Amino acid sequence: MLAVQSASKTQDPTTRTQQPIVTGSTVIGVKYAGGVMLASDTLASYGSLARYKDVRRIRKVGGSTLIGASGEYSDFQSIIEMLDVMHQSDVNIDDGYTRSPSEFHSYLRAVLYNRRNKFNPLWNQLLVAGYKGAPFLGYVDLIGTSYEEDFIATGFGAYMAIPMIRDRWTPDMEEGEARALLEDCLRVLFYRDCRASNKIQIAKATEEGTLISDPYELSTDWTTATFDARHGAPADGSSW
Repeated sequence: MLAVQSASKTQDPTTRTQQPIVTGSTVIGVKYAGGVMLASDTLASYGSLARYKDVRRIRKVGGSTLIGASGEYSDFQSIIEMLDVMHQSDVNIDDGYTRSPSEFHSYLRAVLYNRRNKFNPLWNQLLVAGYKGAPFLGYVDLIGTSYEEDFIATGFGAYMAIPMIRDRWTPDMEEGEARALLEDCLRVLFYRDCRASNKIQIAKATEEGTLISDPYELSTDWTTATFDARHGAPADGSSW
């Protein structure tokens, strides 16, 4: 009997993650005059539960690159560990060479596409931003889709934030304008996306280096909300 049970255990199939568990929502990136900026909230949801309120989804890699992630947070942690090992290898060689943001972007495209082909994807949408001679902003996702653009949003932001950015973005906008635009986008997402929070982080990459802000809360205004409005019956007696 024990031999039969042992044999059945060894024959269990290898399984893969079929869906993300602890997830982050939108990350937004825009180029501006002299740099590139990323923004995200700090909420990680456990399914539909707003479980973790102080999760940092924008990380620094090397001296000139920022990585922001939507999707499964544990997969994002694995990616950051992988990139930190690469950067430390460059430091150990000590030949003065450091990888550019575009090199990290190309590497992540290859890694995520390879994992997709093994039916074991890293369940993320990533923004890679940085500055090395010029601002860089790229996107790569769990199936290896990859491109560069002047402004990008992941998750629900691809539907709610991109139209706002298209209306207000210009190539020569100043840093303050870019920050205000990202804050407005994340404020709208907080109103409309049940997986979003008003506690956010903003990061920038310029010729001087990279900087990630401490989390802070956006101001909000619910005075125009109609969820508590009392509606009278129509004059014609109908139900609508």
